[in-house]
Amino acid sequence: MVQSPSTEANPGGVPRFAVLWDLDGVLVDTSSFHFEAWRRLMAEMGRELSEEEFRATFGRRNSEILRRWLPDLSDREIDRLSERKEAIFRELLPEKIPLLPGVRRLTMELADAGAAQAVASSTPRANLEVVLPRLGLPIAAYVGAEDVSRGKPHPEVFLKAAEKLSVPPARCVVIEDSVAGVEAARGAGMACVAVTTTWPRERLADADLVVDSLEEISVEQLRSLAESRQRA
Repeated sequence: MVQSPSTEANPGGVPRFAVLWDLDGVLVDTSSFHFEAWRRLMAEMGRELSEEEFRATFGRRNSEILRRWLPDLSDREIDRLSERKEAIFRELLPEKIPLLPGVRRLTMELADAGAAQAVASSTPRANLEVVLPRLGLPIAAYVGAEDVSRGKPHPEVFLKAAEKLSVPPARCVVIEDSVAGVEAARGAGMACVAVTTTWPRERLADADLVVDSLEEISVEQLRSLAESRQRA
C-alpha cells in the first residue's frame, strides 16, 4: 500500500529530506520480465531481440526504445505496441514480487526518520498500480511515464516527484541504477546514489555514491547527501 510520509522527525510537518526511488533495478529486479515481454513483442513483429540490445535501453521510455528498434513506425503504432508490451509484462509478473536486498529495511528506517519517499520511474502508471501495492513499502507517491512529457535522462520525472512531496529538489536524494537516471538526477540538482544492479560501477561514476547493494546504505548517509547538496 502507498502510505503518507511520516513527519514525526520534523514537528513543522515538512519532511527534512526526501528519497526518490527508481523502481526496476532499485526496489525490485523485474528486468527478466521486461526482457521477456520485449522479446515476445519483437517476435510478433518478426524481429529478434538480444539481451545486449535490451540492456542498452534500460531506464528509457517505451516510445524511445521502439523508435530505436523499429524506426519506421507511426506514432499510433508506437502507442499500440507500447501498451501491448506492458500488458505482456503484467501477465508475466508473479503475485509476490521479491524486493532487492536492503530495500525493506532502508525504506522503513527512512519512514521512521521522517523522510518522504516517492517512486520516480519511466514505468507506465498501470504497472506502478500493479507493482507498488504488492511491495508493502512506506512510499508516499509515485510519478510514472504518463506524468511527464520527457523521459530520463531529462530531469522532469524527479522534479515532478519532489513537487508531489512538497520537498525542494536540493533536499532530495535519488536512488538509481541506470546511466540515464543518474544523468536525470544531476540535471534536477539532486544528490544521487547509484546501485550496480544493471550497469557497471564505472558507467555510474557521475553519481555521488555508487554501491553494489542497498544493504551498504544508511539513513544518515542519505541525510548527509541531501544536506550537502542543499549547502552547495
